[in-house]
Amino acid sequence: MYAPRVFISMLGTLVVFAVATYFLTNSLSTTLIETAICAVLLQIGYFLGVLYLVWKERRERDALLNSDKVAMPVAEDAKVGGLPAPSLNRSEPFNP
Repeated sequence: MYAPRVFISMLGTLVVFAVATYFLTNSLSTTLIETAICAVLLQIGYFLGVLYLVWKERRERDALLNSDKVAMPVAEDAKVGGLPAPSLNRSEPFNP
């Protein structure tokens, strides 16, 4: 979610909402109040969307890290250049 694009889109949405509300109510004060409420709701939705994306990324990263912890030993055919692939689960340094 590219922030400037989101803000410009939100501003455009608020303008369209304000124009439609004004034509429906013919009241400037009602239009301003309802547009302010709409702006708050849009911000809440944007915040929840970003929060969901961060939560989803964290869940995927945790799943990837947990799958590495239970990885099976490296097979012989996984050797690169005659050397075994280093394991991330070893406590000693890798010296080829």
